[in-house]
Amino acid sequence: MIETLLFTAARIQTLSQGQVLTNATGFFFKRDDRLYLVSSRHVFVDEASRHFPDSVQIELHTSAENVAQTVRFLIPIYRDGQSLWRQAVDGGGQIDVALIELDRQFLPDPCILHAFSEAHLIDPLVKQPEVGEPLLIPGYPLGFSDTLHALPVVRHAIIASSFGMRFQGQGYFLTDARTHRGSSGAPVLMRSTKGHVGDSELSCYLLGIHSARLDVGTRDVTVDEALGLNCAWYADILMTLTDETSSSIESRS
Repeated sequence: MIETLLFTAARIQTLSQGQVLTNATGFFFKRDDRLYLVSSRHVFVDEASRHFPDSVQIELHTSAENVAQTVRFLIPIYRDGQSLWRQAVDGGGQIDVALIELDRQFLPDPCILHAFSEAHLIDPLVKQPEVGEPLLIPGYPLGFSDTLHALPVVRHAIIASSFGMRFQGQGYFLTDARTHRGSSGAPVLMRSTKGHVGDSELSCYLLGIHSARLDVGTRDVTVDEALGLNCAWYADILMTLTDETSSSIESRS
């Protein structure tokens, strides 16, 4: 039996006019009857590196008995010059999280995936994760995976800053996972000690979305090792991004 956790994440390839640009990680999130692919904003667009894909591609499983059976699913991210993904800003500025809705009628049938929901977000009145608590980050570092079965690999990490506090005024906390390019957009998870969360088969909480490694600009690269720290944006931003009435959602043209 393959853990359901491994079916929450998908490798993303960004494309421009059919040419592969980069690899990244995404995961599935649902709200009511809507299904979304979540990743980092810089996967969909990154002005600083002049990364401007016109579509993304993921690999979906189509058989519970034969995990090696998959299909590639192409997702256009523009229509009539307008972006189809959602992004947001808050008091600290741009949030490096974005999502795009998946039209269920175009998904393969069957389609074997597991999506997080509001039930998997941490309720601070019930549970407050502490510094040092173990985390799991399933993803595709450097595009690496179990290529036969299209399944992610999982990194272990801990919470490295006070959870619930905006580190340096930004909407993220720190983890100490060993990460690489391609891990951007991976879910940051904490195992539930009580088994399944909500009415799903998933036994973990969704704490954040991995964004990028952090470093110190004054570090002497010949003497000092990299910090080995990463920023993970708080997952509750997904409730804003899936709220049709939210004024914090940006549109792009």
